Amino acid sequence: MDRVRQGRPGLRRRIGAAIAVGAAAVLTVTALGAPAQSADVNAAPAAAVGAKAADVNVAKNAGFESDLSNWTCAANSGAAVTSPVHGGAKALKATPSGQGTAECSQIVSVKPNSTYKLSSWVQGSYIYLGARGTGTTDVSTWTPGTSSWQQLSTSFTTGANTTSVTVYTHGWYGQSAYYVDDVSVLGPDGGGGTDPVEIPAVPTGLAAGTTTSTSVDLSWTPVSTATGYTVYRDGAKVASVGGSSTTVTGLAADTAYSFQVSASNAAGESAKSSAVSARTAKGGGGDGGTVPKHALTGYWQNFDNGATVQKLRDVSSQYDIIAVSFADATATPGQITFNLDPAVGYASTADFKADIAAKHAAGKSVILSIGGEKGTISVNSDASATAFANSAYALMQEYGFDGVDIDLENGLNPTYMTKALRQLSAKAGSKMVLTMAPQTIDMQSTSGGYFQTALNVKDILTVVNMQYYNSGSMLGCDGKVYSQGSVDFLTALACIQLEGGLDPSQVGIGVPASTRGAGSGYVAPSVVNNALDCLTRGTGCGSFKPSKTYPALRGAMTWSTNWDATAGNAWSNAVGPKVHSLP
Repeated sequence: MDRVRQGRPGLRRRIGAAIAVGAAAVLTVTALGAPAQSADVNAAPAAAVGAKAADVNVAKNAGFESDLSNWTCAANSGAAVTSPVHGGAKALKATPSGQGTAECSQIVSVKPNSTYKLSSWVQGSYIYLGARGTGTTDVSTWTPGTSSWQQLSTSFTTGANTTSVTVYTHGWYGQSAYYVDDVSVLGPDGGGGTDPVEIPAVPTGLAAGTTTSTSVDLSWTPVSTATGYTVYRDGAKVASVGGSSTTVTGLAADTAYSFQVSASNAAGESAKSSAVSARTAKGGGGDGGTVPKHALTGYWQNFDNGATVQKLRDVSSQYDIIAVSFADATATPGQITFNLDPAVGYASTADFKADIAAKHAAGKSVILSIGGEKGTISVNSDASATAFANSAYALMQEYGFDGVDIDLENGLNPTYMTKALRQLSAKAGSKMVLTMAPQTIDMQSTSGGYFQTALNVKDILTVVNMQYYNSGSMLGCDGKVYSQGSVDFLTALACIQLEGGLDPSQVGIGVPASTRGAGSGYVAPSVVNNALDCLTRGTGCGSFKPSKTYPALRGAMTWSTNWDATAGNAWSNAVGPKVHSLP
């Protein structure tokens, strides 16, 4: 496919060792004090550290529920936002610029000769948390960066005459915005009063109910002072809900998971509850992979190349299969990984996974595409076949992908790719969605590597969506030459696959969503619909008319949902209803 990417921005700018040393020196001079090591990401929340009964959180508006009340942010660098949040409804977003670090601070009332535990939840790059004016030793802690919420924690002791301390958080020069939520300065009441709301108690009674191959129902005892709850799966946040029950989706079949829940309100988030374990029912895939008889497939771009940038939630509901493009190669032959591009705009991988789960709930399949125009994944040995299968299955489990799409445009070895896909199918189960997107030249003859692979895995293959573009003229199944961009090109070339051994349900027509989606070969949606009618009903044909009809034809595919959105979803709005109304 013509999937030229513009320069992809790095996940984050990395600061070299020399710069880091210089920065550390600056911190010492300016008393922003980076510690010798980053904060303990597994530190327990304040409510779980065995604080004395009289201890309170002396920070005001600790969860930023009242916007920036009680807080001061340098150069108007901070604002309260509703997403992402750790607890409650809001969090702090602060953006460094120029020589500013976007420091936000609050003066809290404290008691002399007392110890306070300082903590907060943070997300972003190079985030600092500290206290100064303690009367003893000022403290700070930091993290180099995290794409999900992480707790920073430290403590300080006040001097004999200290009655107030400044607590602060800040980022670093030239870095992107950072987020802070649920600040806690836990210790003796310094006389300044506290927020009227206290952090809620830890939820109890967490229990698992009905399970399917992709979901688990959870419920717990409500906490009277809570306004919301956060659900954790194997330690990672997966949902925020207002009530005392939820269904966690996007899970792998026949897999054990550990769940916990915390309660939150304007004052912050409680510690996590005791864990409960649950195993999903046996099933297939990753799993949501129930593909309708006639399906529309669209490739979703995990990069920005000038097309409309989308989140998965924005993809038109006409699409039944969404192919996330693309997996990345690693240094190990055959092994793949997936790196969510910041250009797409997700605040965290958890948000991306939640979108996959939502598509599952809507009856859609989300798969991971391997290859693309610039893909460099090579499977040409037993070891690389195993590496491919193991890594692909791990990504299915981690993200909830329902299967894979093979779009290797620089050739493939049918022997070892067959082995790789067989191994993956054995792990994922019978519901794994397996698609392919060969170029036209790859499907001209059953002797070609791509065609051989498709026939080798016919019993586990969902659909082959050949790319009917960027190819020039090609032979049809009648031996005549047809030029791309016509209904005859689509039908006469589809006929090769239909008569070459693939089941009609395994054949789809792949075209660009707009003139900008490919270098050549764009056809209007009406032409695609005529080809679908020709192949399934025997109507709407051009000069080529197949000798029989194929009512079970799977449907159509496009590159890409992003280019489709750029054109106002004109392609999916026209072709989707046609596909879904096929006989």
